[in-house]
Amino acid sequence: MASKTTGRSLQNIIRRTRQTCECSSSKYPRSSTIRQFSSTASRKEVPEYENDRAERPRWSYTPEKMKAPVSWRIRDPEQAWECNSDPARLDRFYLKFLGGGGDKMLTDEIKWLAVTHKSFDQGRRGFNDRLSFLGRRILNLQTNLALLSQPATKVQSVPDITDDRKPYTHSALEGLANLSNNQLSEVLTKQRLGRLATQLGMKSIIRWQPRNVNNLDASGIDVVLTTTLYAIIGAIALQKGGDVAAAVAREKVLKPLGIL
Repeated sequence: MASKTTGRSLQNIIRRTRQTCECSSSKYPRSSTIRQFSSTASRKEVPEYENDRAERPRWSYTPEKMKAPVSWRIRDPEQAWECNSDPARLDRFYLKFLGGGGDKMLTDEIKWLAVTHKSFDQGRRGFNDRLSFLGRRILNLQTNLALLSQPATKVQSVPDITDDRKPYTHSALEGLANLSNNQLSEVLTKQRLGRLATQLGMKSIIRWQPRNVNNLDASGIDVVLTTTLYAIIGAIALQKGGDVAAAVAREKVLKPLGIL
């Protein structure tokens, strides 16, 4: 009998406690009682940083998601290097290099991509390696065709007097010896292409970060200029087609070098 009385009293206590908890939970929402461990705003309240730069061109800024919160690299003020960011200066270069309408031959994004080296901004804004690969193949082909169309300047080997055979000759094959006597690496050297690019004013518009700002030659300025020259030809091939790119390679590069 005592055990039944004790059990009923415990049930009454549990029932009253449950009613009290339900009332308190309905009066004070659970979300307000939870302690906030973070002082930052929720994701919905933070404006998307992409929206602030939606109108800005891709070449003009580094995407926020590609930036580290803290730069681990110590910046040396003596090694500071400023690159061109003026579209008007870039258009003047394309007009000088390609002639009339040269500033309209490529889109704005491609114009900047073609003159951007992978050392600029750690490559986060894109770089011209792939365009340079295509442009180099086009310029090499046009150089070989130019050498093939020229008369041979050297004799490959001294003819044997005791040999009675007569080699086959044809007017279309007269320049074939030029391809073996003149190495392509000796015709299109980085020094020759670098001088041509310098005469066109390319140094003032390329975007790159030299290893030593006080010694651009040791930093590989000729290689960067040559890569940019190739990249512009490759970009023209993708935008305007191979015929236009081949014409630019012949008229704007090979002729000034004296190959044509």
